[in-house]
Amino acid sequence: MQYVDFGKTGVKVSRLGMGCMRLPCYEKDGATIYDEEKSIALIHRAMELGVNYFDTAPYYCDKLSEVILGKALKGGRREKALVSTKNPLENSSGDDYEKRLENSLKNLDTSYIDFYHFWGISLKAFLSSVKAQDGPLDRAKKLKEQGVIKHISFSFHDGEAGPKEGDNLIEILKNAEGVLESVLCQYNLMDRGKEPGIALAHEMGLGTVVMGPVGGGRLGAPSKVIMDMLPGKRWSSAELALRFVLANNNVNIALSGISTTEQLEENARVADNTSPLSAEELDRVNAMMQENERLAGLYCTGCRYCMPCPEGINIPEIFTIMNYHRVYQITDFAKGAYAEIGKVPWKNFKNAAACSECGQCEGKCPQSLPIRKQLKETHETLAG
Repeated sequence: MQYVDFGKTGVKVSRLGMGCMRLPCYEKDGATIYDEEKSIALIHRAMELGVNYFDTAPYYCDKLSEVILGKALKGGRREKALVSTKNPLENSSGDDYEKRLENSLKNLDTSYIDFYHFWGISLKAFLSSVKAQDGPLDRAKKLKEQGVIKHISFSFHDGEAGPKEGDNLIEILKNAEGVLESVLCQYNLMDRGKEPGIALAHEMGLGTVVMGPVGGGRLGAPSKVIMDMLPGKRWSSAELALRFVLANNNVNIALSGISTTEQLEENARVADNTSPLSAEELDRVNAMMQENERLAGLYCTGCRYCMPCPEGINIPEIFTIMNYHRVYQITDFAKGAYAEIGKVPWKNFKNAAACSECGQCEGKCPQSLPIRKQLKETHETLAG
């Protein structure tokens, strides 16, 4: 396992981190049951392979992830592990922030948290809630002085998709007052908008952690388009995606959600490579991804000028899903992602079938795209 300095924290971290959001589970009588014994064995195996960074959160695995991780770190393992968990900012109250922290400490059965994140914050939430007077950031500083929090961190999600999202990450960093010590955000072959923000975070001395290095499963699906980027390599789409992330010197940790020993062993093997991609290979991948992005841009650039839609359709997001099929040929994943619309919290909008063909979007599109026609094509292709 390769290790790097984690920003200016003074900590050495493994290049592969274990995400504890997808621990082993099985279905019984229509319910999902998380297998505690297998989960603990998987965490122990990760430590044997050199992984020292473990990421969890209060709501993962039906609220069991923190508890299982805490049990796995008994027997002298806690001191060898770096625990990352998160605080869901429900308001701007410092007292409530501390109560949620205390609950995580109880779940993990530990007296401190190594990297404690403001969870999934946007620029708006950071400025209005995190930095509120006597709010979460002020309380985090006090708790750090007490040793309960070792390092103050944040994970980033912003409702402003496209280029604006990456800009908002940069704005948070600029307004962080030198207090934030690490950042966790999405980054992969198909989601590179936050590259400048990750680079700035690294330059500022923050530890950088990437979630979704294989695109939440998108890049794990077989794709001839992706595999053909490096002909002659016997790599899966997922391996190429992970190698790409690890080749970015501004990224300290690739955080991978792991469910099986096979996944763990494969990811650890890739992370053990001191040269994930050569300069020539990286140039080739970048060139081909730029061409794929150009092709995707012919369908929609994600500028969001078409929004809001009066029918509640997230047009750019729907076209992004369509491009998984159209450009990258990961059709099964695209159909699954489309089926989730309106059924999961992060896709709380309507699918293309809700289009009333009012045409407002087309009047605002700087590319003069036939959006109504494309919405109809998308639904016919992905809802079938």
